[in-house]
Amino acid sequence: MLQIYNTLTRSKQPFKPLHAGKIGMYVCGVTVYDYCHIGHARVMVSFDVMTRYLRWRGWDVNYVRNITDVDDKIIRRAAENGESVEQLTDRMVAAMHEDETALFVLRPDHEPRVTGHMDNIIRFITDLIDKEYAYLASNGDIYYRVEKFSGYGKLSGQQVDELRSGARVEVDELKESPLDFVLWKAAKPGEVSWPSPWGAGRPGWHIECSAMSRCCIGKTLDIHGGGPDLPFPHHENEIAQSEAANSCTYANYWMHAGPVRVNQEKMSKSLNNFFTIRDVLKVHDPEVVRYFLTSAHYRSYIDYSESSLTEARSALERFYQALQGVTPAATADGVSDRYETRFCEAMDDDFNTPKALAVLFELVNELNIAKRQASPDLPVLAAELKRLAGVMGLLQQDPDQFLKGPDREGELSGEAVDVWIAKRAQAKADKDYAEADRIRQWLLDQGVVLKDSREGTTWYRQ
Repeated sequence: MLQIYNTLTRSKQPFKPLHAGKIGMYVCGVTVYDYCHIGHARVMVSFDVMTRYLRWRGWDVNYVRNITDVDDKIIRRAAENGESVEQLTDRMVAAMHEDETALFVLRPDHEPRVTGHMDNIIRFITDLIDKEYAYLASNGDIYYRVEKFSGYGKLSGQQVDELRSGARVEVDELKESPLDFVLWKAAKPGEVSWPSPWGAGRPGWHIECSAMSRCCIGKTLDIHGGGPDLPFPHHENEIAQSEAANSCTYANYWMHAGPVRVNQEKMSKSLNNFFTIRDVLKVHDPEVVRYFLTSAHYRSYIDYSESSLTEARSALERFYQALQGVTPAATADGVSDRYETRFCEAMDDDFNTPKALAVLFELVNELNIAKRQASPDLPVLAAELKRLAGVMGLLQQDPDQFLKGPDREGELSGEAVDVWIAKRAQAKADKDYAEADRIRQWLLDQGVVLKDSREGTTWYRQ
């Protein structure tokens, strides 16, 4: 049975969906004012792996991930760039999709944008006002009454009394309580805005997810996910809004991906250790980055460093070297189900990808033995490896394509390597083994490793 760690209960729980065989999953997406960074990639890949696995096991998953395309950061950045909010966000959304495609991340079923759901957001705020959970302030903003909601703090473990005592008292006090948060911001001169019953304005950050998740999935979600910084205040505020408006549980399971550190430090622009996905992909193969992100459990922190990516590259090379020169069978029929069974046991244990990868490495070992012995099981073992790795979005490339890589400035081209391999083959045919060995060593010095087999010589870059 699938077990999921629930942030709300701080424990693993058997997964029981609202509707048999169906899962409604909402994940908080990106605020598109800049290029996505490696922390965004962690969330994207983590929930992509979960979705792939759940569907592979037969679940009908409705995966929704929103896009925040209007907020303070976006408005400021657009003004700095001398472009409209729409121009900035459209450009950043296109860039995000490019990054996702490179990382083999599948698109969600629905990708609602805040600007496309203003009617739903206004309707949601109206519901809260009607139930007296929200009020109009003197400046035209709408605020949520935090202390009216008795369950506030249950997700993050925050206590209302402690929050109240530590709250900053604003000079121009517009709120009934310092804990109250904004649902609707009255328009300022020159800002993008939308009409509402309370005047022109735009939504606060928290309300958008409550409104869009209700529209795209329903009043109660099976799973609500997001990044490590969201339990408080964002998800706590979502719970308060949604359960007050809908009079029912908002989400049955809360899942949060762990943080990314850089060389054991918190990733931060102020520390100058902030990496966008596209900058990382200029240096590293996208599948190496994806493997790196799946090599740690989704809830744990992961340390981004050049050594970590080198290790990820080495691990993937082992997979592709095992597959190199092998034509996988059309199906994996005939392979014992011991690998699939253990793979599923790992993934059913709160999507434990490190344990799942360990099972795949055992399969690689058996595949290598089969290659050495020219076993008739070789094609079906290769098919099983690709099938199970594919559930994690891995081994998506041709082995030669991955191992040889693109031609880079300062390296031997693939065409040049093939010429030297032909020269070495001729030397061996002429029984000039010293020359053949010299060529092998020279290529190794250039970062090219040769592998001889009955089928001929293959190569890959170190």
